[in-house]
Amino acid sequence: MSDFDKEVAKIQKYNQPIIEGFKVWLEKANLSTKTIKNHILNIEFFAEYLVGYEPLQKLDEADDQDVYDFLLNYFPHKAMWASESSTKSYMGSFKKFFSYMVETDKISSEIEAEVKDTLKEGKQEFLDAVSE
Repeated sequence: MSDFDKEVAKIQKYNQPIIEGFKVWLEKANLSTKTIKNHILNIEFFAEYLVGYEPLQKLDEADDQDVYDFLLNYFPHKAMWASESSTKSYMGSFKKFFSYMVETDKISSEIEAEVKDTLKEGKQEFLDAVSE
């Protein structure tokens, strides 16, 4: 196994409790099983993106620039299912995920605010990226 693969595996192991905690948080919000599964799958795919390229990042290191790059460049070009509705789904998942991260003291409220601003300001740009 290469050093890169070892580092990816280490980060994936690190991210797992974050994803599990997010799932519990969503369950406590009384969301449907289908909605919870969708949010988890979205964040797992985002986590894969974060370790796909240098610099490798953990979920609690992600910020508004990572979300922007994911929604504008990575998702529209790498996901066969990329569409306006799936982009909106990711935007909703990011809002919930970053709220969870603040509530559990994994990131600052400033990062959450920047992500939410990016989602709001970039919405049309993200939707256009999957329509092209």
